[in-house]
Amino acid sequence: MQLILGSHNLDTVQNQLAKGCVLSIGNFDGVHLGHQHILRAVVAQAQKIKRPSIVMLFEPLPVEFFSPQEAPVRLMNFREKVKALQGSGIDYVLCVRFNEAFAQLSAEQFVQTILVNQLHIQHLVVGDDFRFGLQRQGDFKYLQQAGARFGFSVTDMPTFDLAENRVSSTRIRQALSIPDLEEAEKLLGKPFGFNGRVIHGQKLGRTLGFRTLNLNPKRIQMPVQGVFAVTVEGIADEPWEGVANLGLRPTVDGFRPSIEVHLFNWNKEVYGAHVDVTLKKFIRPEQKFKGIEALKTQIALDAEQAKQFFKL
Repeated sequence: MQLILGSHNLDTVQNQLAKGCVLSIGNFDGVHLGHQHILRAVVAQAQKIKRPSIVMLFEPLPVEFFSPQEAPVRLMNFREKVKALQGSGIDYVLCVRFNEAFAQLSAEQFVQTILVNQLHIQHLVVGDDFRFGLQRQGDFKYLQQAGARFGFSVTDMPTFDLAENRVSSTRIRQALSIPDLEEAEKLLGKPFGFNGRVIHGQKLGRTLGFRTLNLNPKRIQMPVQGVFAVTVEGIADEPWEGVANLGLRPTVDGFRPSIEVHLFNWNKEVYGAHVDVTLKKFIRPEQKFKGIEALKTQIALDAEQAKQFFKL
C-alpha cells in the first residue's frame, strides 16, 4: 500500500491510474467492521476489473474543520488509521488536506476535477449516507447521474449491522465512554488500542516505585479514560503486560491528556520508540486521591489486579 499526501502528488502515480481506479471516500475512523465491509468490496471490484484500489481520507476531518469545538473524539489518529488500512488489500491511500479551498468545491467540481480528471475513476464505493461538496449538495443519486455522464459506476454499501444494530464510529465511542471494552471489540473486530511515542515525563512514577512509559499519542483527547490492564507491542518480541492510566492525572494537577504505562518486570529505557498499546481489561475510573501516599497505595492495588488478570 502506498500513501499519497495531497491530490497534487497524484502525478507520481499517473501511469498506474491512467486506465482508471476503484475508489472509496470517507473518514474511516476506527476502521471498524462496517469500514472493513466497504474495503472488501473495493478490493474485490478492483481485482475484478484489474484496476488499482484507492481510499480517500481527509485531514483534518470535515467535521473538525467546520465545527472543531463540537467534533467527536477520534478513535484513531492519522498514523493509526494508515497502519490499520495496510492490511486491507488497498493499493493507495490518498490523504487530501481539507481546507477552505477544498470546502468550497461544489459537488460538480469535486466529481469533475478530482474523481474524473485526477483519479480517472471507473467505480466508486460509498456508504449509503455519503454526502459531499459545498453545503453537502452531493449524494448517492447525484453520483449516479454524474457517473452516467462521465462513465463511472457507483455502488452504495448498505448499513453494516451487528446484532440488528448499525456498526458505527459513534457506537464505538459510546462503548468506550462506559467503558465497555467487549462491545468495542465486537464492533471494531479487534481489541481497542492506540499507538504512541515514548517521551520523557516528570519521572514521578520512579519516586512512587512504579516506573512508567509516558506516551504521546498525537491526540488532543482520548476516547477512553481510566486504569486498564494492557499489553504493549514494539519493545520486545512478544506483547508485554502492564497497567496503564489514561486521563489527566488529577492527583498531581494534571491539565492535559496523559498516558502512563507501568510494565511488569521491565527496566529498559525505550525513549523515542513507537509502541502499540492494547486495552485488555478495565480496572477502575481515574480519580483524585488525597495525597501521594494514597495514590501510591492505589497504584499498587491496580498493578496487582492487572497481574491477576494476566495470571502473572
